[in-house]
Amino acid sequence: MILGPRVLKTGLSVSLALFICSIFQLEPSVFAGVAAIFTIQPSIYRTWKQVMDQVQANTLGAALALFAIFFFGSNPIVIGVVVISVIIISLRLKMDATISLTLVTVLAIMSAPGNEDFLFVWNRFLIILIGIASAFLVNLLILPPKYKENYYAKVQSVFETMSLLMRTAISDELTEKYYQEKQKEFRSELQKLEDLYEIFDEEREKMAKVNPLNVRELVVFKQMLKTIQQAADVLKVIEEHYFQSRSTIVDDQLFDSQIEQLIKWHEYLLFKYEGKIKTNDRFEDDTFLRESRIFLIQMMESDSEKLENQRLTVVASAVYEYAFQLKRLDQLVDRFVKRADNEG
Repeated sequence: MILGPRVLKTGLSVSLALFICSIFQLEPSVFAGVAAIFTIQPSIYRTWKQVMDQVQANTLGAALALFAIFFFGSNPIVIGVVVISVIIISLRLKMDATISLTLVTVLAIMSAPGNEDFLFVWNRFLIILIGIASAFLVNLLILPPKYKENYYAKVQSVFETMSLLMRTAISDELTEKYYQEKQKEFRSELQKLEDLYEIFDEEREKMAKVNPLNVRELVVFKQMLKTIQQAADVLKVIEEHYFQSRSTIVDDQLFDSQIEQLIKWHEYLLFKYEGKIKTNDRFEDDTFLRESRIFLIQMMESDSEKLENQRLTVVASAVYEYAFQLKRLDQLVDRFVKRADNEG
């Protein structure tokens, strides 16, 4: 198991929260540790948003708890009613992520003896706030997220799995068990890549002044994602249609060859973005896109009345769309690289 930055920062934020509580002799400090755990998020913006939401929700929770204590006491039934009220209000305010910690605040205030004292309530609330603040400071100052590096590393990882599946989808060389394992891994990693892009884009939009990001590079990253998503669609279409068609050995060879060329083009574009490969004229013109278009037309014209051949046309259409997305990626990478060279 790899010790990631988020795991490390969670531990540090808990330690910091407990340390601050010990300095000011605030007890029970365990609530500060719990608050820190709930507040840590994968990006600075999300942590800041979580802090704001948690402060609002916990203030509301503490106020409701205090109100209930003074007017109804703190017996189990009253605590249950307050918990239900907090959940309903949080859902109405669209603060779902804050519910858990807010309930901790309510229980911390209402379940202990001596809770009728306002200073006691303030003590518990302050402990929670210390945990929230500790998590934000640690996430901001310690190992701040490297969005670009993390995203591109995930692109490379997803591409490796994707290329293996694409290269063997038609030839059916892998065992069924291993292919299904890699396909499951690919879907899981693709979802993580989509989540990373969402965080990346969110950070650019919300934290541009604090943490400026290269918008042109973000456009390239978005197209990288779209291209891989289209490759995932190709795999899905192959699974749904190709093996239900009565493809010939010649068909298998044609599709294999077409996909292999596009995978090589995709790989070339990633190396081109990294600045690790010499310009190759074979990849720089519209050869592969043109060949994919011709290939699609051939499939459409080859006895389109037969249902089996119509299935092959569906697969060829998905392959052509993959080539189209690659061409778009090529254009964006080319502009980005030239701009970077001019500025450098």
